[in-house]
Amino acid sequence: MSSDLALSVRGLSKEYRIAHLSQRHDKVTEAAMAAMKNFFRPQEYETFRALDDVSFDVKQGDVVGVVGRNGAGKSTLLKILSRITEPTTGEIRLYGKVGSLLEVGTGFHPDLTGRENIYLNGSILGMRKRDIDRQFDAIVDFAEVERFLDTPVKRYSSGMHVRLAFAVAAHLNPEILIVDEVLAVGDTQFQNKCLGKMRDVSTQDGKTVLFVSHNMAVVKSLCNKGLLLTNGRLAFQGSVQEVLDEYAKRVPMVSQVAYKSPIGLRLLELTVNGVETSVSTVDFLDPVEIELVLEANEPTPSCVPLFRWHDANGLKLSDIWGPEEVVDFQRYEGRFSFRLTLDSMNLLPGRYFIDFYLYDARNELFSAPQCVELEVVPVVLPGAPRAYPSVHEGSHGLLRLASRLTTRSEVALLPRGAVSPTPEDAALAKE
Repeated sequence: MSSDLALSVRGLSKEYRIAHLSQRHDKVTEAAMAAMKNFFRPQEYETFRALDDVSFDVKQGDVVGVVGRNGAGKSTLLKILSRITEPTTGEIRLYGKVGSLLEVGTGFHPDLTGRENIYLNGSILGMRKRDIDRQFDAIVDFAEVERFLDTPVKRYSSGMHVRLAFAVAAHLNPEILIVDEVLAVGDTQFQNKCLGKMRDVSTQDGKTVLFVSHNMAVVKSLCNKGLLLTNGRLAFQGSVQEVLDEYAKRVPMVSQVAYKSPIGLRLLELTVNGVETSVSTVDFLDPVEIELVLEANEPTPSCVPLFRWHDANGLKLSDIWGPEEVVDFQRYEGRFSFRLTLDSMNLLPGRYFIDFYLYDARNELFSAPQCVELEVVPVVLPGAPRAYPSVHEGSHGLLRLASRLTTRSEVALLPRGAVSPTPEDAALAKE
């Protein structure tokens, strides 16, 4: 076995027995009679396989994003790796101490104070009291719960639970840190703080992180490797970009039920940057191309397209209407398409949605609300010292105007830390 492994999983499966409930009854007497009849009848069960023959290795220092649709088995995998539940079959080898944050309040006793739960949770994670003492102040400072340290945690909000739980898991020196989507409960500022801590844990301390999230922008910016789960099976693994690209290919277009058309128009294809998907990621300031292919069984009325952009809160950002571009009113028949091209994605990093509509002079002929979900990923511009922040931080507004920022001074600027020459030194330099 390679010495640089953090964990190894072989043939991992997890099965659950699901009981088939009998018919519901509105009256107590009917329920009692049914219970008497079922007492002599064997209970029927169905076997559900949450994980099915999953095998993979994770190297030390890797930050692995685990992605997949709801019900794919992501949380079950993390619970097994955290030893919260046992696998049905398979083998797991962990080469180091594990710290995990899976559900709000996991490992906390509601009647104990925050202070007492730090020591309780640390002990569960295998830490000695002197180790917890050494990290105690850092945990409290990170969680920002000093005022409520001696308050029973049953009076904490869900956000306070998460802050304290993450602080404990991240500061008790685990070699492997496992984090589920639970971070979404916290406020945006604390989420960014946690993501920064996970980056530090992996890059500076060389620790291993497994991270489950539906936020593809965060997965792309934080992780270097990825696992894609589909129906309990490991469908794909590789670099984080390869995994996200594969995930985008497998995400079906929004259900046709979401589309409305009084004249029988159908959406045949939807592609983002050449990939048939309704969910995609794009780097900040990179080009974007969205194409919709529709079909009309009979000629449409004279109509025009409309693309509407809005953020995750429903705030409308922009309407792109045909007559204001190069597409005026006209009729369509058979297969036809509309392609929207942006030379530069100037919306700040964050999650956005795009609606598509077709209108004639008075009516809506076709609507596909939120047919595209787009994650804009932060990048560092060439030569810049830092990346543009996420739109959720609110400090930069919603978009970056197309601009060029330069500086000029009549006096030569000195490098940071340099000392300005004296007049005597300047005179000698001229000689």
